[in-house]
Amino acid sequence: MPRELSAGAVVVRRMRGRWWLAAIRPQGKPDGVWALPKGLIDPGEDARSTALREVREETGIEAGDEQRLGDVKYVYSRGGERIFKVVVFYLAHARGGRIDELEQRMRVEVAEARWLPLDDAPRLLAYRGERDMAERARGVLAESGL
Repeated sequence: MPRELSAGAVVVRRMRGRWWLAAIRPQGKPDGVWALPKGLIDPGEDARSTALREVREETGIEAGDEQRLGDVKYVYSRGGERIFKVVVFYLAHARGGRIDELEQRMRVEVAEARWLPLDDAPRLLAYRGERDMAERARGVLAESGL
């Protein structure tokens, strides 16, 4: 079975006394289908760099101060072939940029990017593994007293 390795991030910022996360609606998905920014690791690139690049490309946000949250593993089908995928996720903090000012070439993949309340992520994110990563991020932020 072929394998793919990707990386992504739960990017957070504090606004109006709450934590918010940067989420994307992939092209072709209906309104309300939210996901975390992520993508394939390019040759010669490490997972951390990929996560930060994907965040910038897919949301318009510059992020940093990252720490590894964990991995999401699953099998999906493409063209009738089953593929084993691992996505390495990081917790990162927004440092600049504007949400939804993603690179024009990313409009093929991303319909929109938006800040969503981190507390609502378990209800709003479409994929179980990504909901789990958002929960981990909430735990890390709570433990740090931020």
